[in-house]
Amino acid sequence: MAGCFITFEGGEGAGKSTQIERLKRRLEALDQPVLVTREPGGSTRAEEIRAFILGGHAKHLGPFAEALLFAAARIDHLDKTIVPALERGTHVLCDRFADSTRAYQGSAGNIDKALIDQLERVTLRGSKPDLTFILDLPAETGLARARERQAGRGESADRFEGEAASFHHSLRRAFLSIARDEPKRCVVINADQEPDEVEAAIWASLRERLPQLAQSRAPDEALRPLDVA
Repeated sequence: MAGCFITFEGGEGAGKSTQIERLKRRLEALDQPVLVTREPGGSTRAEEIRAFILGGHAKHLGPFAEALLFAAARIDHLDKTIVPALERGTHVLCDRFADSTRAYQGSAGNIDKALIDQLERVTLRGSKPDLTFILDLPAETGLARARERQAGRGESADRFEGEAASFHHSLRRAFLSIARDEPKRCVVINADQEPDEVEAAIWASLRERLPQLAQSRAPDEALRPLDVA
């Protein structure tokens, strides 16, 4: 049986990485095979493109050029990492996917929706998440968290973290709009609360939307043959 493809979306500082790791641990405790990956990145070539984009080297080319670079990275990511994992029955948890291109380059970058639609069709070739968690919180809260994380790691803001507050407000509106347009796939999670509460909300939604993942794949002890001396 094919694995399930679950993506996590949201603005900067929403806590996606933390919640992905928590969900991974929950699923692995049930003997569910899990692969964690990210975008941009997730494969050798895609990671090279990631470094180029987040380093700000493509910013002067404009949002559409960035969208094309993200698409190129996504094609390699799908071919080399996501699709093979799903085909062998491994569940894939991905930190960002195509919805981020729609939000960052499409809405915040003012690229025509029809153009983004066409690019997505070519890039995804029918691949789509089974479930998407959109971690939602006020832009100011997310940016404050991102700055705190950067300070703790001695890092500077990346290409998108350094954008003006208006850009991040636009991102939030874009993600919420995506959720409204695709309610069967997307679940909005209030990320402006304690991590344990966010985790509980994600797990409750997963049990409702993908109940097969919340069940152990380990053999039932009662059905195992008894050892005979």
